[in-house]
Amino acid sequence: MPPPERTSAVFDANLYNSGCKHDRMDFDPTAYGPEVARILALDGNGQRCAPLVCGPCRSPEARRALTALKPAVVFPGLREPEAPMAGLWLYFSCFEEAHNLIDNPKTTEGEYWHAVLHRQEPDAGNAAYWFRRVGQHAIFPALATEAKEILKRHPDAEFRTGRWDPFAFVDFCERARMQPGTTQEQAAMQIQRAEWQLLFDYSARPQ
Repeated sequence: MPPPERTSAVFDANLYNSGCKHDRMDFDPTAYGPEVARILALDGNGQRCAPLVCGPCRSPEARRALTALKPAVVFPGLREPEAPMAGLWLYFSCFEEAHNLIDNPKTTEGEYWHAVLHRQEPDAGNAAYWFRRVGQHAIFPALATEAKEILKRHPDAEFRTGRWDPFAFVDFCERARMQPGTTQEQAAMQIQRAEWQLLFDYSARPQ
């Protein structure tokens, strides 16, 4: 079950980040401009540990702020500015809004966000279809490295990675979401957060 919506901008780490106590401190929300920093500040400054399953938007404030923004203005110079904008919506678990932006993605990054959306829907088969379209992505090596570090803190997690395998991670998330409060869920949520940070950084910058 997704966490309930809140109207306060105060980040409650105990309620919503309990599975992600080790922040990736190198993620800097100010690197993407003041609007992005302002929106991410509504919940954790990019360190939020989202649930493995999306629901309705968890933040009415974020919904209002994101609705007022135009992707091409927030992310100028990108072939598909809707891709990182979808990532912002997904950060707040806003499935429908994110999906509407990249229903027909034009770039590999858009396809990647589309795949993540369906993994969190959850629709494992649809996620696998989109990950096949993505193929090998540039963030995979860094994501594999992050995952290895996270798994060191969760040695009982039933997931291992050498080269990053998005299909294996889809399967792991499917198992983990059925075990709330366990090390399986915590590891999956932390890896998912690392993936969000890496993909957002990559898709928000002109390549």
